[in-house]
Amino acid sequence: MAHVHHFSYGPLTPVSAYLMSFVGSFLGLLCMSRARASTGRSRASWLSLAALAIGGTGIWVMHFIAMLGFSVSGMPIRYNVPVTLLSCLTAVVVVAAGLFILGFGGSGRGVIVTGGVIMGIGVVSMHYSGMAAMNMAGDIGYRPGLVALSVVIAVVASIAALWFCLRVRGLRATAGAALIMGVAVTGMHYTGMAAMRITMDPGMPVPSGATASDFLIPLVGGIAVVSITLLIIIAMAPSEDEMRADAEFRARMAAGRADVPQPGRSAPAPQAPRTRSSGEWSSGG
Repeated sequence: MAHVHHFSYGPLTPVSAYLMSFVGSFLGLLCMSRARASTGRSRASWLSLAALAIGGTGIWVMHFIAMLGFSVSGMPIRYNVPVTLLSCLTAVVVVAAGLFILGFGGSGRGVIVTGGVIMGIGVVSMHYSGMAAMNMAGDIGYRPGLVALSVVIAVVASIAALWFCLRVRGLRATAGAALIMGVAVTGMHYTGMAAMRITMDPGMPVPSGATASDFLIPLVGGIAVVSITLLIIIAMAPSEDEMRADAEFRARMAAGRADVPQPGRSAPAPQAPRTRSSGEWSSGG
């Protein structure tokens, strides 16, 4: 059995991985707050941005940064680039699936659980497809109990994430929720890594593929571009409260025009405006 190191650079990689998970979750939750107050294509756009933040930065980037600290004594590790990129796409797509189910399916428990299960299974698929992208002179096996635990963590974390996406409002609450999401996602990753068993095979050829460091510069550049772009978009967009206030103002204006009495008819009695709670989606066109 080969000796596996998960923290080859000490606390640098787990701390950095957690920070990326926090940043991605935080940006994603901010996008979700705008999605709640939007409708139609605008909501779909915000949901897509949230999926990119949570799935891309919060989950996949966290996974890969954590993998930078992974090594096996006396065994070079290479990565299959297409499979690695496919794992990134998987993370974004499955998170998008969960968010779109939530965004257009309602806010009931069944919707949250359904979206969370799909999202959780997808996150697990991303993790283990990322592990399958590793090429090394040895055989990789997994402890079934820890694999099952990683699946449970992923599903529970995904359900919690969707609940946060629906309920959390305000910067402090959003930051707190992102901290919790970061712990859950990072915990799932290292649980999955603990399930791994590697047996060296000296007869196998030296593996081909890219090294982890080959991904470092593109990874840092990609994180910077995505994060800065999302920050600019969020900063320039109105807040959830501002979007709801604008929608209510437009509704009042439309109601005012509708209240103009037609010849021979009396004007309808005015109705008090209805405010939405944080767990409700805006409706209308």
